Amino acid sequence: MAFDWIDTQRELRRRSGLLRSLRPRPAEDPLLDLASNDYLGLARHPEVTEGAARAARIWGGGATGSRLVTGSTELHAELEHELAAFCGFEAALVFSSGYAANLAAVTALAPHGSLLVSDAGNHASLIDGCRLARGTTQVVPHAAPDAVRKALRTHDGPAVVVCDTVFSVDGDAAPLTALAAVCRERGAGLLLDDAHGLGVLGDGGRGAPHAAGLAGAEDVVATVTLSKSLGSQGGAVLGPARVIGQMVDTARTFLFDTGLAPAAAGAALAALRLLRREPERAARARAVAMDLHARLTATAGTAPARTAAGGLEAVRPDAAVVSVRAPSSVQAVRWAADCRTAGLAVGCFRPPSVPDGISRLRLTARADLTEGQIERAVRTIHETRP
Repeated sequence: MAFDWIDTQRELRRRSGLLRSLRPRPAEDPLLDLASNDYLGLARHPEVTEGAARAARIWGGGATGSRLVTGSTELHAELEHELAAFCGFEAALVFSSGYAANLAAVTALAPHGSLLVSDAGNHASLIDGCRLARGTTQVVPHAAPDAVRKALRTHDGPAVVVCDTVFSVDGDAAPLTALAAVCRERGAGLLLDDAHGLGVLGDGGRGAPHAAGLAGAEDVVATVTLSKSLGSQGGAVLGPARVIGQMVDTARTFLFDTGLAPAAAGAALAALRLLRREPERAARARAVAMDLHARLTATAGTAPARTAAGGLEAVRPDAAVVSVRAPSSVQAVRWAADCRTAGLAVGCFRPPSVPDGISRLRLTARADLTEGQIERAVRTIHETRP
């Protein structure tokens, strides 16, 4: 039969501990959440949910069309203006998802004859953008500016270096200052995915490009998602006005996709204004991440008395992601399941989601976690370790 091969592939994934399943959560979930990307704890904040409701009442349930037809509202324009100003860029363009924003930015900035230099640890949306782009892609080792320099020297035409600012698997930050210097040596553009930096890094959460002094530069473009720190949904490209104009004219995920739903735009705008008013949320998210890391990696002789002795292998977080390595994909799945049984939701990253093939528990350090919740999470992870 036509699709019999699917059954064979599924069985292979099951044996390797790589089978995935959907798990719908209830509106009132009893689990302590360290699995979502709600870094600032704003997804259910009253101001954010009211922003969504108000936008739906005013503009309706959907955008009703693509942005160039009926899908651009005054609300979208307001969000774009405030997002660009907050992050320090000249202009912004909102998309229906962060994935769509990355596909747009990569493909629109890499015409025939161009070179894309992509970090080996980049997010799938950047990888897919490189695959769809008409330029040539060269993948370089993770966080290696010298390898980027070497790749750029092989090409004389237009070039763009593509990189996450904070990598979603281990939570480590890219060497942005060094990358920008390499790009400027060769006249290349720098495209940064700041999905995990916005709301966490930079002055008051303005993002990694802002923290590195790159926001607003003529040769730097950033993408962000509205679905993590801002607790909503959607994405945006930030950069010089001429780059945003290029997106409007050529980006297929902008031209042919229905605009972001008004409720999501309203929620994101409310969250952005709340963050601007309460900038301490960004520092709190980083502090929680460091606290989780310290407690999880502490050895028996140094672990605080209030936590179980640890010594787990975890990457030191540069933002709000704490990555704890597991012995295997099968054990990672079991570990995450045992955490869930004990009342704790954690992420479980396995191949092909991890480029190095090493399975992990992925924890989200949320700004609204209490001391008691942090202690409970650490204890649960230790007690269920394989």
